[in-house]
Amino acid sequence: MKNIKFYIIITLLFFSVVSQDLFVSAQSNHATVAGESLNVRSGPGLSYNVVDHLKHGKQLEVLSSSDDWLQVNYDGRTGWVASWLTSYTEESAPTKHTEIISQTDALNFRSNPSIDAPILTRMSAGERATLLSRNGEWLYVQLNGTKGWVYAQHTSEVTAENKESKSDEQTTNKKEENATVQTTTQKQSEKFESFTVAVDTLNVRMHADQSSKKIETVHKNEKYAIQQMNGNWVQIKLNNKKEGWVYSFHGTLNRVNTKNQTGSKSTAAKQVTILSDGTNIRETASTSSEIVIRANAGEQFPIIAEHEDWYEVSVANDKTAFVANWVVSVNDGTTIKKKKKTGRVPGTLKGLTIVIDPGHGGDDKGTTGARGTYEKSITLKTGELLASKLKAAGATVRLTREADDYVTLQNRVQTSLQNEADAFISIHYDANLNAGITGFTTYYQHPNQASLARAINKGLDSTISLRNRGAQQADYYVLRENNENAVLLELGFLSNPSEEMTINSNHFREQATYGIYTGILNYFDANH
Repeated sequence: MKNIKFYIIITLLFFSVVSQDLFVSAQSNHATVAGESLNVRSGPGLSYNVVDHLKHGKQLEVLSSSDDWLQVNYDGRTGWVASWLTSYTEESAPTKHTEIISQTDALNFRSNPSIDAPILTRMSAGERATLLSRNGEWLYVQLNGTKGWVYAQHTSEVTAENKESKSDEQTTNKKEENATVQTTTQKQSEKFESFTVAVDTLNVRMHADQSSKKIETVHKNEKYAIQQMNGNWVQIKLNNKKEGWVYSFHGTLNRVNTKNQTGSKSTAAKQVTILSDGTNIRETASTSSEIVIRANAGEQFPIIAEHEDWYEVSVANDKTAFVANWVVSVNDGTTIKKKKKTGRVPGTLKGLTIVIDPGHGGDDKGTTGARGTYEKSITLKTGELLASKLKAAGATVRLTREADDYVTLQNRVQTSLQNEADAFISIHYDANLNAGITGFTTYYQHPNQASLARAINKGLDSTISLRNRGAQQADYYVLRENNENAVLLELGFLSNPSEEMTINSNHFREQATYGIYTGILNYFDANH
């Protein structure tokens, strides 16, 4: 009996020491929720269940990490969060900090590490920001009190010494905290003059806090003068002369046009550069409008004015027409050269850029299967599996979405054009009121897309057992507005209960993505 008591005491002492060590270790690393909200998952990956949601500014203890995921402790609970959506700090960090310098003018400063994320503002060439963390090719930085993401390829880094010693950090932090509104207001008022709402509806609050009282609602494309800024919050002046706070991630910060004020460079000197051959320039700012001319990659047109997602440009004979902002780049008159691509290695996809477009996402669930399957969920799983196969074959792969996010059709096309995609593959699952209809279909729109569509259709036919409905021409937006080599796949009917069971399986996705990969490889081997 005495021996049993002895072992119990030793065991308790051991766990007491271990738990104390773990507690001390956890105290050394912290993270803060950087976005408006953050999903907590049961494991380190998007495939794990969401177990909780955290609000902006929530403080977290970091217990461990796995790739780009952090295991955190909060309110006595533990879970996993995406590191790229947090501001991650280490108390033991060295006294040096890193700054990034924009190497281009109008570098997009986004709310999330994705080219589909809302643009908070743009950095001028030579402008500096403090580097907070990294996520692959994206950098999480702080610019004049606002935190966001920039693409690393367009920046350079410099290391600077912190003026404060470690012993002064606490005092310095308190001073900075007390002076946040005043300092941020002074800096931001020099750079930003207005805020344009980017979402359908946005709550205006009394204070710069998510829990503060809502005083009004503003709507998409409305523009308001900025009074001051506090971190990622913007105080705007409403039409009724009241003032309120909105979260900057849900709109665009518009700079003061200092170039016009000094007279050194007018807006009219800016031009759009066409990104793809056969780009439509239209009579009005709508994709249903009549086409005035078709322009080719590299052609430039002076900007007359901006109209939401469209530029009004000057064309021949002093006429004006409209071009969508997602099919052009904007510059100051300097010629933009297309990137030189490395030669492809036969039998591989090395040297090729392929954009994968998992259909739907966010509030857009797509079709819902007879047994309750959401199209948006399995398109993402299929896209990720296809991406892994293409990367293994040497391709550079970009996804239009990597999480359950809503992405506009315009932005999906823009991803293809900006990356000068050698192939754009949009992934979907079909539905019909007639539940008896089955099979997979490969769609294309322009004649230059037909060969790729037929090759992928043949590849799928060799690996999956569904009825082959063939390669067909269809008027889908991501094909019609995309002059690159693009196809849209409907990989079976969720409206058919039996086919839904088949396509909603890991085995089917494995076979289908292998068939798509085979078709892409065969196409490039035969045509390039």
